Amino acid sequence: MFGRLAKFLLIASALAPVGLVYAWIVWRNQQHAIAIGIVAACAMLVLICVYLLRQARTSLERFPLNITSVEPADRENIAFMLLYLSPLFTSELGQININLLIPTLLVFTLLTATGYNYHFNPLLGLAGWHFYKVESSEGVTYVLITRKQLRNTSTINHVGQLTEYILIDLEDANAC
Repeated sequence: MFGRLAKFLLIASALAPVGLVYAWIVWRNQQHAIAIGIVAACAMLVLICVYLLRQARTSLERFPLNITSVEPADRENIAFMLLYLSPLFTSELGQININLLIPTLLVFTLLTATGYNYHFNPLLGLAGWHFYKVESSEGVTYVLITRKQLRNTSTINHVGQLTEYILIDLEDANAC
């Protein structure tokens, strides 16, 4: 269940605020049914993502991780904020080109989901999750998702592998 699907859902839910901006625009253009549909889709993406993380914390195989370095990885929020607000910078707010928007978001999501890059999800940040770049004693760099604020390398003991290079903290997994 995890792996590429998990990464795709993390990315798709990170793009949900773009949908909320477009929902506002179409609402203001009196297209209420479309706006409600967009908001519902965004809410569903976020709920699925939170459910995925809860499932991962209870069902992934636990393994110890010896971390040698920790660095916050949620500094990408400014880039995402600009992406979220970009629809507002168009010259005519009522002229959303859905034929351009959908393929662009789809290509961005697929490229990010199939690459080895990581992404920041500010919606998960609002839910209390943090992203850290951590390096293992083997020299492999991962992105670690945790509810803890890491101040040293010994805070995390057991993790699960959500995707190839994304780990999730499994300590106190029932407190999700």
